[in-house]
Amino acid sequence: MSDWIDAVDENALANGENVVIDVDGTDVAIFKIDGQFYAIEDVCTHDGAEIASGRLEGDQIICPRHGARFCVKTGAVKSPPAYEDIDCFPVRIENGKVQVRDNRWD
Repeated sequence: MSDWIDAVDENALANGENVVIDVDGTDVAIFKIDGQFYAIEDVCTHDGAEIASGRLEGDQIICPRHGARFCVKTGAVKSPPAYEDIDCFPVRIENGKVQVRDNRWD
């Protein structure tokens, strides 16, 4: 089981903003949407490009390269050219810090 990693101060991001951090060797994008935090791997499953710099529409991130859409809350693919979901990660708030961990190998 991986440890929780401090990602960002709870008040550092405005709604609609994100930050990318390294979690055990994986780039993870943490988004703030409607006051809640969500974390997905920073990769488009269509071609392996980063996704965090894409346009956020509601709870969907649009890949800046080819326009695939993913749900930030669940990692679910919403439109082609991607057909595989993005891994998502658990997030919690502890002592004013947003924390994330990689639970894929638990």
